[in-house]
Amino acid sequence: MEYGFAFFPGQGAQHTGMGKELYETSEAARRVFDSASEVAGLDVAKLCFEGEQAELNRTINSQIAIFTHSMACLEALHEAGVHFRACAGFSLGEYTALTAAGVLSLADGVRLVRRRGQLMQEAADSMDGCMAAILGLEDAQVEAACRAAEGVVLPVNYNCPGQLVIAGERAAVEQAIEGCKAAGARRAVPLAVSGAFHTPLMAGAADALRAFARELTFHEAKCPVYSNATGEALAVTDYPAYLEQHMVSPVRWKTLVANGMADGLTTGVEIGPGKTLTGFARKISKELQVIAVETPEGVQKAAQQA
Repeated sequence: MEYGFAFFPGQGAQHTGMGKELYETSEAARRVFDSASEVAGLDVAKLCFEGEQAELNRTINSQIAIFTHSMACLEALHEAGVHFRACAGFSLGEYTALTAAGVLSLADGVRLVRRRGQLMQEAADSMDGCMAAILGLEDAQVEAACRAAEGVVLPVNYNCPGQLVIAGERAAVEQAIEGCKAAGARRAVPLAVSGAFHTPLMAGAADALRAFARELTFHEAKCPVYSNATGEALAVTDYPAYLEQHMVSPVRWKTLVANGMADGLTTGVEIGPGKTLTGFARKISKELQVIAVETPEGVQKAAQQA
């Protein structure tokens, strides 16, 4: 049973109770949670199953929680005989995609994501940064509003037609939002994150992550992994340097999906908490069929539909 894309969500999808049913019903999923807890030195299962929403929303917690839940869900899908031709993940989800494709072992994936969450939390705590989704404008209009604002504010997540996320210094983001509203934006939605992610304001954290990643082992991918930074299948020899760039570069999700579809990937499964990427898929192309899987029932459905 095979799908085209394995899609992995990023921050924002976390919720209390995530992965609990999988842990209780799938031996493969349970092994992932137990291994992640051991390597991270943190009870990841307890964090996911019992953590208050405010606790889960902290970058230092949300990243390891989402990564672990997504990998547990992937292993439950494999256990059910479901496989994929390619992987892609949104922001944090690209780390899950790299692990799913065998570029990183599960243990090194846990180590890297745990460190990334720590570094990004420290960076977020040191600045007054924020992010907001702009709905109902063309990309060029949002880009123009960012250029017109004073301070650091940039388009960072090219999600789907009519939705582009901006990030930067709070005052600059607020100014850009006003510019977008003046240009006819339908809404501007603040995101539940604490930093200006995917901007040059994360450069210090990105440099520290590259240094940490040098200590890990990277392998040749077992299947194509599509890049947030370029939208194309990764052809990387220096992963630590790439991951440094990834942290300060926009997520070009629309381009990534379009390139995958051009390569014949017209089905997919969003693996892990939430349905954000499934929603993006509907808006990007009616020809792309994506289902969201985060529970045992979802695993069963994916196995039956493949």
